[in-house]
Amino acid sequence: MSSNQKASGLALVTGSARGIGRAVACRLAQDGLDVVVHYRRDQEGAEATRALVEAEGRRAAVVRADLESPEDTKALAEAVRGAGRPLSVLVLSAAATAFKPVPDIRAHHLERTYRVVLGALLQLVQELAPTMPPGSSIITISGTGASHVIPRYAVLGSAKAAQEALVRYLAVELAPRGIRVNGISPGIIKTDSTLYYMGGEEGPLMEEARRLSPVERPGRPEDVAGVASFLASQDSDYMRGQILVVDGGLTLGMPALYPGPDHE
Repeated sequence: MSSNQKASGLALVTGSARGIGRAVACRLAQDGLDVVVHYRRDQEGAEATRALVEAEGRRAAVVRADLESPEDTKALAEAVRGAGRPLSVLVLSAAATAFKPVPDIRAHHLERTYRVVLGALLQLVQELAPTMPPGSSIITISGTGASHVIPRYAVLGSAKAAQEALVRYLAVELAPRGIRVNGISPGIIKTDSTLYYMGGEEGPLMEEARRLSPVERPGRPEDVAGVASFLASQDSDYMRGQILVVDGGLTLGMPALYPGPDHE
C-alpha cells in the first residue's frame, strides 16, 4: 500500500483485547491511526494492546463496554466522540455466543449473540456514522460459519450471516456520505477462541482444516489485519458492500469439514 493512501485519524476496534481485534488495532496503528481499544472482560489484554499501539508511536485509549448492553454501547460511542478527533475507521470484531447444536439453542443464546453481533453494529453505526468524515471506513469481521455449516455454530453463524447482509444495506445507505462499508470473512484463524472451539491445536477439526487448506496451515490474526488495513485505506475507495474471504482457500473444500450431527 502506498504511503499516501494510508488511513489517518482515529480507529475504534471492538473486541481488541486479543486475537484478530488486537492484530487489527496494531496494524492500524502501524498505518498511522490512533486507536480506541475496546474490551468487555480482559482488561489486562486490553492494556497489552494499548502498549502495542503506543509502541508504534500512536495514541491509544482503553474503554470497557459490554456490547450486549445498549447503555454500555452508547457510553462507548460517547467516549469515541469525546476523543477530540473524528473517527475515521470503525472495526466490529467483538462477538459472543454459545456453541451448541440446534436442538439445544435457547432464547437467551440467540438474544445475547444477536445483540453483540448485530445490535451493537447497528447502534454504533447510528451513533458514530453521522460524525465520521467522508473517506471513512466501517469494517465487520464475520466468518466461515456465515456461509458454510460447521459443527455447533448455528447461533453465531446465523448472526454473522445477518451481519453480512446488513453490511450490504449500510454500504448503499452510507455511500452518499462517502463512508465505505465492507466486511472480512476469516477462515480458521489461530486464536485462543478458535483453538477452544476446535478442541485444541491437535483436535480433529483443526486436523481436518489443515488437510483441506491449500496452504496447509490455519490463518494468523495478522493475515486478517492486513486485509483490514487495505479496507481502512483509500486504496479501497471504490469498494462497497463486499465481504472479503481470508481463509487460505479452505472453503474451496469446506463441505467435507462437517463430519455429521453427532460430532463433538
